[in-house]
Amino acid sequence: MTDRLPTPPSLTPSTPLLDQVRLPADVRRLTPEQLPQLAEEVRQELIHVVSQTGGHLGAGLGVVELTVALHHVFNTPDDILIWDVGHQAYPHKILTGRRDRMTTLRQGGGLSGFTKRSESVYDPFGTAHSSTSISAAIGFAVANKLAGAPGKAIAVIGDGAMSAGMAYEAMNNALAAGNRLIVILNDNDMSIAPPVGALSAYLARLLSSRSYMSIRDIGRHVARHLPRPLAQAARKAEEYARGMATGGTLFEELGFYYVGPIDGHNLEHLIPVLENVRDAKEGPILVHVVTQKGKGYAPAEESADKYHGVNKFDVITGAQHKAPAKAPQYTRVFAQALMAEAARDDKVVAITAAMPSGTGLDLFAQAYPDRCFDVGIAEQHAVTFAAGLAAQGRRPFAALYSTFLQRAYDQVVHDVAIQNLPVRFAIDRAGLVGADGATHAGSFDVTYLATLPNMVVMAAADEAELVHMVHTMALHDSGPIACRYPRGEGTGVPLPATPERLEIGKGRIVREGGKVAILSLGTRLAEALKAADELAAKGYPATVADMRFAKPLDLALIRRLALGHDVLVTVEEGAIGGFGAHVLTFLSDEGLLDAGLKIRTLRLPDVFQDQDKPEKMYDEAGLNAPDIARTALAALRHNDVSLAGTARA
Repeated sequence: MTDRLPTPPSLTPSTPLLDQVRLPADVRRLTPEQLPQLAEEVRQELIHVVSQTGGHLGAGLGVVELTVALHHVFNTPDDILIWDVGHQAYPHKILTGRRDRMTTLRQGGGLSGFTKRSESVYDPFGTAHSSTSISAAIGFAVANKLAGAPGKAIAVIGDGAMSAGMAYEAMNNALAAGNRLIVILNDNDMSIAPPVGALSAYLARLLSSRSYMSIRDIGRHVARHLPRPLAQAARKAEEYARGMATGGTLFEELGFYYVGPIDGHNLEHLIPVLENVRDAKEGPILVHVVTQKGKGYAPAEESADKYHGVNKFDVITGAQHKAPAKAPQYTRVFAQALMAEAARDDKVVAITAAMPSGTGLDLFAQAYPDRCFDVGIAEQHAVTFAAGLAAQGRRPFAALYSTFLQRAYDQVVHDVAIQNLPVRFAIDRAGLVGADGATHAGSFDVTYLATLPNMVVMAAADEAELVHMVHTMALHDSGPIACRYPRGEGTGVPLPATPERLEIGKGRIVREGGKVAILSLGTRLAEALKAADELAAKGYPATVADMRFAKPLDLALIRRLALGHDVLVTVEEGAIGGFGAHVLTFLSDEGLLDAGLKIRTLRLPDVFQDQDKPEKMYDEAGLNAPDIARTALAALRHNDVSLAGTARA
């Protein structure tokens, strides 16, 4: 990889440094004494931009100095820099030729909120799910090693992401990369590090220096010629001494040379250590850096959780701009419904994977602290942990985002479905998610769950249906069951005072009509009803069914609608292979397609949709009322060109 962007004119002292820095090559031209000023200018730019766009603020503020130091010391993009998760990559984007586009962050046609290969040569690997950076960096490092290319690979991973097993799987394999691999452990929670200061900074510089490494190599060479017991004792003595001084024994056991902890906001400490690590002949190396989330912006420092991801906000006060709520959030409705079930049944327990507020389980934990478990970024463990609870008679709800449940699919299959254990999957962020884009869209859960024997898959059409489905899950002890629902506000329908236990595999007719039947799964029901209004205005009253279940299907209802209508349209906010595919399979198996029934399946397009406003994304997907009406009319061979001409048939 090479620097493909033009280099600006020579730096001048009369203007802000950030105005003179377009690319990392310009950062490398600065003196170490200039770097603190550049870092402060990047920090102020970041606060200004995110106040206008919203996005992930606290993580980026915490790595400003680290970002500046990395681009100053390493020869990016030839040296590969991978930011785990990508939440902290905004300063990196500012310094890699994208400063003038930062106000398009997370918007349609704008910059992604994460690193993205198609966006910049300085984004060598796309990251949005956590704990992947070390594995990817090893791949780059080994590829360079095989090619004889000089580049290093640097993975920056947070202490939270280190709770995922994949990070340790990668570190266990890191010796293959040798000294071409550097892992920066960004510890922003003080969860690992002892207090840092001048002494630990001195130790870090010493332990990363070539002279110390050379002495260590001499010691190892001598130890090889000692009798085995003496050699082992010498090795253990050094390991324990370094472990007591620095806390690095765990990483040493995994094959890393450990350096740290060091203050991640002190460039005088960072630069010499990173230079030593860059030039080291030994490796792989792990550098333990301690940072503060939200550093340099008082509201974010004081409330790290609230300023992890933010709406647009007032820079002076820190107050976030939020539109008045029109209806309860689906996440809150779920949490309240689950608390009601927990009050009724002491066997109900809840599990989340590092997303307590995102799933609403922070509310549940306040009410039932002994029955709520946050397992960290460990979805695989979360699912199997839930399976163990279910096997022992508890009624576990695993509350996970759809996109994160993908990470535990093997556990869903082997540990839950095959054993037919009654784990309840509460699947938040189903469907499209707007500004977070393709990496966080809940597009595939119906497809990957409904293919499994023993699995029950529901989709809530509105928040009242969600209450009924939570109750249904709580009472379902005969096997695994899942309910999917979107992010954001509900429709504003009244919530039921008493939840209803739904009959498994039974849908409901919402509106009776004539030649067209619209079978809706999930929250596209409102659009299906609007489409029915359009069809009625054209003289084609339509039946609308809320199917509720993708598995098991309501076969009797589908058969009746197929036999009683000329056109059947399925609508779902999921990928191909989901609800519509299961309906088609049933109709084919039953021979119901042989009688001339016209069936059309509307679903998400077979692409990864980039970030945009949700309504625009659904327009692009063809899942709004006009699209449903056009599809039905085209199937009826209606002669209204304005409606039929652009149908998705």
